[in-house]
Amino acid sequence: MENNNKLTFRRSSSTTLKEPILHQALISEAQQSQHPVQPISYRDISTTSNSSSSTSLSGPSFVASSSLQKNIISRFKDEQDGCQVKDAENDVALFNTLSDTQGLKSVRSHMELAKTAHSVRALAKRLNRATIHLNVSNVMIITKARDNSLVYLTNEMTEWLLKEYHNLVVYVDSKLSHSTRFDSPTIISAVPNGERRLRYWDKNLIRNNDVPFDFVLTLGGDGTVLHASTLFQNAVPPILSFSLGSLGFLTCFEYENFRDVLRNAIEKGVNTDLRMRFTCRVHNANGDLVCEQQVLNELTVDRGPSPYVTMLELFGDDTLLTVAQADGLIIATPTGSTAYSLSAGGSLVHPEVSGICVTPICPHTLSFRPIMLPDSIKLTIKVPSRSRSTAWAAFDGRHRVKLEVGGYVTVCASRYPFPTVKNSKVQYFESVSRILNWNSRKEQKSFKHLLNDKNKKLCDLQGDETTNDDLHSIEDAWDIDYSDTEEEEQNE
Repeated sequence: MENNNKLTFRRSSSTTLKEPILHQALISEAQQSQHPVQPISYRDISTTSNSSSSTSLSGPSFVASSSLQKNIISRFKDEQDGCQVKDAENDVALFNTLSDTQGLKSVRSHMELAKTAHSVRALAKRLNRATIHLNVSNVMIITKARDNSLVYLTNEMTEWLLKEYHNLVVYVDSKLSHSTRFDSPTIISAVPNGERRLRYWDKNLIRNNDVPFDFVLTLGGDGTVLHASTLFQNAVPPILSFSLGSLGFLTCFEYENFRDVLRNAIEKGVNTDLRMRFTCRVHNANGDLVCEQQVLNELTVDRGPSPYVTMLELFGDDTLLTVAQADGLIIATPTGSTAYSLSAGGSLVHPEVSGICVTPICPHTLSFRPIMLPDSIKLTIKVPSRSRSTAWAAFDGRHRVKLEVGGYVTVCASRYPFPTVKNSKVQYFESVSRILNWNSRKEQKSFKHLLNDKNKKLCDLQGDETTNDDLHSIEDAWDIDYSDTEEEEQNE
């Protein structure tokens, strides 16, 4: 229902609001020789996240659980370095401020507010640099579909893990239980307690959260990583992906080195990118919830098979932002900025940037350019009653849902980020340079190799006789120079 560019909906009783929260995997990269880090299980992190209480801070909710504060305080008591203790006290004070029932309503000056905002950015920076040490007991392997050669690689990795770590349980795809290529009987007979430690996963096992996976290993390309995001619709374990596909924006480890990579990850910990995901909810014209989906790359709302240009109303926090007449709209995460959004003219966005990319698909106006919005905003894409056709919503290019006239889909930052293990600080720039040839060009070079032998000797001789001491300026080295200085001297 529309009223003064405001959007009001009748929310279904089954719908629950899930605001984005501050990720709580705050585990410092302490010096292991003096202050060894006690390993924790992924179940502990998930339990802390689910049991914590939230406080509103101008949009997104910040969570500060008492147990997490106790862990931070006890960790900081063991740190003797003055700078680390100071950072520790600031972190605890920040958590206390954000967990206060009054929140930031009691801020009395702009300087105090600015200091708190700076502390939030500093804390987010330390979160991104933190090393996560996990007590690994359950590992899940996701293998690329429709490539039988990767089944043999899965066999090799599974057998190595079971032989190297005797307390480890490895879960592989249930479709491999009777595969002759995977050959599970041979693996079971070759490792201690093989029948108990080699198990199989399916969608129901993940959906019911029956097993707290500590690591998820993917063998494939970016599509396999997207499949992992689709499987885990709630909390996601760290994803360690091996590059066995065609592109590799999200797969940064080579399979040839899997033994060293896994040994370092299990024994020394991992650094992750907490990649932002979207929580997308589709509603019908009556406001009833149709479906909910976590999205890693993008939500696409397009015209589908209809020959008409689609008309979509875009709302931000229930306020009408614009009416789009185009083939559709792409609402992309920073991770998805290198996918469909980039092909439609969107910008590249670093995965550590907290933002929402809105990219039109073939808009009817040339002035409708892509735009970046803050991740604190809640977007709504609605098919208005005056639209001549329906629309279709696609989640990461996999599942599609029809939006009838009056239907809408809401998009907000998910409380469940997608942690991908990174191998270097410049991994993102290496990926865009390698795959997209970002800012790649031929450098200007000498054409000395085209000279004949006689001129090449003369050129070398002239170059050897000329020194910097003989030159009044750098321009004197060239016989032909079109600089402004030479033109001024000629005019004089």
